[in-house]
Amino acid sequence: MRELERSRREFVGADQGWSEAGVNSATTPQVSIPLARPILGEAEEQAVIEVLRSGVLSLGPRLAAFEQAFAEQVHAPLASAVSSGTAGLHLALRAVGLEQGDEVVTSPFSFVASANAVLYEGARPVFADIDPITLNLDPQAAAAAVTERTRALLPVHIFGYPADMPAFEGLAQRQQLAIVEDACEALGATHADGTPVGGRGHPAVFGFYANKQLTTGEGGMIALADPLLKERIDSERNQGRAPDMGWLDHDRLGFNYRLSDIACALGLVQLERLPGMLSDRAAVASLYRQALAGIEGLELPCSDRGGDVRGWFVFVVQLPRGVDRDGVVHRLAASSIQSKPYLPAIHLMSFYRERFGHREGQFPVCEDVAARSLALPFFPSMTEGEVARVAAVLSDAL
Repeated sequence: MRELERSRREFVGADQGWSEAGVNSATTPQVSIPLARPILGEAEEQAVIEVLRSGVLSLGPRLAAFEQAFAEQVHAPLASAVSSGTAGLHLALRAVGLEQGDEVVTSPFSFVASANAVLYEGARPVFADIDPITLNLDPQAAAAAVTERTRALLPVHIFGYPADMPAFEGLAQRQQLAIVEDACEALGATHADGTPVGGRGHPAVFGFYANKQLTTGEGGMIALADPLLKERIDSERNQGRAPDMGWLDHDRLGFNYRLSDIACALGLVQLERLPGMLSDRAAVASLYRQALAGIEGLELPCSDRGGDVRGWFVFVVQLPRGVDRDGVVHRLAASSIQSKPYLPAIHLMSFYRERFGHREGQFPVCEDVAARSLALPFFPSMTEGEVARVAAVLSDAL
């Protein structure tokens, strides 16, 4: 128990070196206000201990329990737990029939996994520009990008703000396209009609990395409505094993995308905490809005509009044009405040430039936003004093 308690303290404090790129905390400077901090406590510790003592560490009872509880949370009929949001995107795209040579229209302003998952199946991500307010994929730009090769739409609920799903559903119906939603950043978000993001029936993929609204360390979930798609996903996450779990028959190509019972146990406890954590995130966002309101030229995340409700994931501001963003990052770091350019434009990453010939100027809204965006420290337990300190240093830096 003493060793477990020490490990728990280390895990809760591991945010000091947090990075979506996986930077080792041992090689990065320690900061007093980190970019993210998971909320973990004795309930999570006890849940993990119970799984360890049971001896059933994978494909056990917590898996089905977590899937059912999560499906209920987002008002989806079904859910399939997987090892990461990226794995979920891959399996969901396979499940809707993506094949080599197909095209998927998606956003260039996202974490790179949303585009990479398309490439896993030999298909091509076709980017379209984003809305300058919500930063989500622009439905009109997406419609203009559809060709005879387009097989699916992959809207991203960026930074937890709901994408315009009615518009994408209309486009998909007219063009007979599948929809997979990248909801990895959007747990807790709600559409204007009251439907939670993930509850519209399309495969919608959530991620549970340590900075997300809910964490299992690593992990993800696909919320969906079609039992046949769930059967396929459940098989392919487990090496293509037959639906009856027969060991001797693997009737399709599969992958090792399972989520352990240890992670599922964490997820079940985190789901119980979720309402409070979402409320705390929204409260921190409100503090930031008040503290940053007077900084000239600084653009804050858009407010909820038209009935849509954001599920707060990160607090990303856009610096005034012409400001040296790297200089701002260094100024914050000098005051022991972690920040991060967030997110780079996918189409301008070297791999996508070289593979597809992308260049500057193709998606001007995305490129402008990506060049000016900066993620500030943001987590449920952040205090008013910490927010005020970040705001003061940022104001000085600008």
